[in-house]
This record gives sequence, structure tokens and C-alpha cells, in this order.
Amino acid sequence: MQIFSPDDWEGFTEEWASSLTGYAIVRRFAGSGDMGLDVAGFNDAAGFSALWDNYQCKRYDHPLRPADIHVEIGKIIYYSWLGEYTVPRRHYFAASRGVGTTAAKLLLDPKKLRESVRLAWEKQCRHQITTTADVALTGKLLSYFDAFDFSIFGSKSVLELIAQHETTKFHAIRFGGGLPPRPAPHFPPAEPAAHESRYIRQLLDAYGDHLGEQVPDLAALALQQPLQRDFSRQRERFYSAEALRNFSRDTVPEGTFDALQEEIFQGVVDICESSHSTGFERMKATVSQAAQVASTSNPLAPATRVQDRQGICHQLANEDRLNWMSPDE
Repeated sequence: MQIFSPDDWEGFTEEWASSLTGYAIVRRFAGSGDMGLDVAGFNDAAGFSALWDNYQCKRYDHPLRPADIHVEIGKIIYYSWLGEYTVPRRHYFAASRGVGTTAAKLLLDPKKLRESVRLAWEKQCRHQITTTADVALTGKLLSYFDAFDFSIFGSKSVLELIAQHETTKFHAIRFGGGLPPRPAPHFPPAEPAAHESRYIRQLLDAYGDHLGEQVPDLAALALQQPLQRDFSRQRERFYSAEALRNFSRDTVPEGTFDALQEEIFQGVVDICESSHSTGFERMKATVSQAAQVASTSNPLAPATRVQDRQGICHQLANEDRLNWMSPDE
């Protein structure tokens, strides 16, 4: 964390904030002109119209000093006074090297913090809050300043951030150390679920093509024991892939499993669309090819098993991205 760039530090803080309960939306405000906003957590989709918290990200080569927080506090006061946004419920400083003793004591004492900012305004805040205006602490702004609740300002320690970040799906990707243990996949239920209907229909059609007669339902398949055993294996593979999908939701960033599916698709589609004697042979060749696809670049790779890659073929068949029967069959 000590070698994070400012952008990395903001990204880390955004990941941490997204794991906190109570926020409907977490947004990162990057770049110049952010008006003192870095990472904001909103209680509902109404955004600034509802309760919200601000996390000011600071990556310096030293712990935060009073001079480092005066201007940022001034920005919150000035821009909320202008009506650019409502006053946050809480404003936390998140610094990669923590908060120094003097600044930490100020953040724990709203009265002393107010006086510290007041004394620093002319030298530090007046010309640094914005380059487009001279922000003098006079008149209506001074009245607003005097009435402002300085108890909203606080800080988050690096240890707090790390401890919470460890519970997020971003931690293993950002810091390494491997994924958590993966639970064993559920065994397929005796009666197929509704979400299995399309890939099962594709399997039955492929079996019928192999037999030279239609297989209208699972009862008809029960008369063909070798195909019945194959069907059981394919369902186990499908459920293994579904378990990996569920595992990914809590352990890796959104889209990681979709990327793995796409890798498998690209690795097998040419085989699937090649000429085969029957749909059954096409399915077997495609599933066999999936077992050979290397997906080492995907963050889920350490937790991915052969049967997961094979089962992804049936997930793709469930979406008609792979088809066991060609249009001419």
C-alpha cells in the first residue's frame, strides 16, 4: 500500500466503501474540480438528496498534518454553502500513511478543529479551495462557517481499511494471497430445475440424433442406460459451473465469471461449429475441448476445475450460444 499511486489508493478506498452496509450507491469522483469529493457512499439512489458520507483519499509520504486537512474541510464548507451538494452525514479522511497525532487530536475535538481551520483560512484556504474565486471567510460564508457542524469530520485508520477490505471480493485480486476455499458444489436434484430446461432440451435432442429417434422427455431417456449415465455426468458438470458462478459473486470483481465463460466459448466454438456425425458427437467433442482450455489469466483460475469448464459449455447451451444440433440436422 505504501507504493500505491494516488489513483490506486482511491480505487482501494472505493472497493472498501462498496463493501460497507447501508449504501445503495458508492461513487468515485476522480480528477480536477472534484469539489472535495473523492469516494462517496449514498444511502439510496437519491444521491446527494439523501444521507451520504464522503471519504477523502490522501496518499502522501507522511501522516496527515493539520495543513493537509484544512483546505479539504474548507472545500466541504464552501461547496455545500454554494449548494453544489448537501452537507455529508460524515466526512472521513482515509490516508495511506495514517493521520498524525496533531491532526488526529483535532479531528476528535470539533471546537478546536473549527478554530484551527478558521486560523488557517486566510493563508491556506482562501486561494486553494478553488483557482476560480477568492474565497474570503466573511459575510454569509462566515455565518455558515460558524454554524457548521465540525463533528462530521473524522478519519479511518489504515488498519480499519485493510481489515474490512479483506472481507471483500476485491482483496485477492488487489493483494494476491489466493482465493478463499471454495465450497463443494451441490449435487443435482433428482428433478431438474426450471433454469436447466434449455440445455437439457439440447441434450435430449442430441441423444435422439444419436439414436435415430426422438427422445421427447427424461422418461424416454431412462430406457437408454449409457445415455442416462452421460446425462447425469453433464448435469453434474452444469451444477459445478453454477457453483463456481455463485462462488465468484462473493470473491472476485463483477464480470470475472463472464470473462471466464467467454474464454471457454472462444476455446470451443470452432469445434462446436465443425462437422460432426451427430449432435451427440458434437456435444462430446465440445465438452472434451473445454477441458483442455487454459484460463490461467482469469482470477478464478486457481479455483476452476475441469468439470467447471465442461459445465460452462452447458451454461452456454442454456443461452443458445452453443448448439448441439446444426441447422441442417
